[in-house]
Amino acid sequence: MSSTVRPRRSVLYMPGANTRALEKARTLPADALIFDLEDAVAPDAKEAARANVVAAARSKAYGKREIAIRCNGLATPWGKDDVAAIAASGADAILVPKVESAADVASVVSLLDAAGAPSSMAVWAMMETPKGILRAEEIAASHKRLQLFVMGTNDLVKDMRARHTPMRLPMITALGLGMLAARAYGLTILDGVYNDIQDAEGFKEVCRQGLEMGFDGKTLIHPSQVDPCNEVFAPSSAELETASKIVSAFKAAQAEGKGVVTVDGRMIENLHVEQAERALALAAAIKELQAA
Repeated sequence: MSSTVRPRRSVLYMPGANTRALEKARTLPADALIFDLEDAVAPDAKEAARANVVAAARSKAYGKREIAIRCNGLATPWGKDDVAAIAASGADAILVPKVESAADVASVVSLLDAAGAPSSMAVWAMMETPKGILRAEEIAASHKRLQLFVMGTNDLVKDMRARHTPMRLPMITALGLGMLAARAYGLTILDGVYNDIQDAEGFKEVCRQGLEMGFDGKTLIHPSQVDPCNEVFAPSSAELETASKIVSAFKAAQAEGKGVVTVDGRMIENLHVEQAERALALAAAIKELQAA
């Protein structure tokens, strides 16, 4: 199991044209931030927004929070200049909208390389079109810089001519295909946004559904969503207590040469130990992030 579990429970979009929002983000308890140059920015504000987010990323004023910048699509007038600016910004990742093929990832990677992006800069892919979902495996396998999928549920619902429903049944196939491809190739995967910022209970319910489905965290559109999201996607104290018991019991059994381990009457196998170790590592990483 990787010892570098990185908390990405809450990943908050911040509009790149709004300098006050970018400043406020320094104090928000989100695990990661996405400075947005795409949907949240009007065409006549694109270039000013680009300068804002590059300055914000360079400032290193966000502690240990992960910083991603969402560029405009490469086919737009701003996309290529966005990628070049992001390459030199010191951000942790570039988030690419509407990725639909391995070739799309390759195009971004070649632009990053040409602009001298450090090898540590990751590519995150928005999975938000029917074509992208149907090619999720091809995209997930495309390049070592690609580390994370973001499900773009609003665009998917629009393209599918579906409806936003509390249980998200129209989305389940797309969410599941994105999840399977991400896990098959070791990527992190984030759930889509929840639009009704007044509906706190509905939001929590969708967070719990995302956790059940296996998502690492959720993308957010408002600071009020950060705390409840963090709570849902963090291991609970009961889970951590059980995880500690499982790891201890397994180590003790190994030391005694025993093949069978039981904890609280349940048979424990290697897979349970891996899950327990991951929960403990995630809890430790969250604690470290909060202390920063």
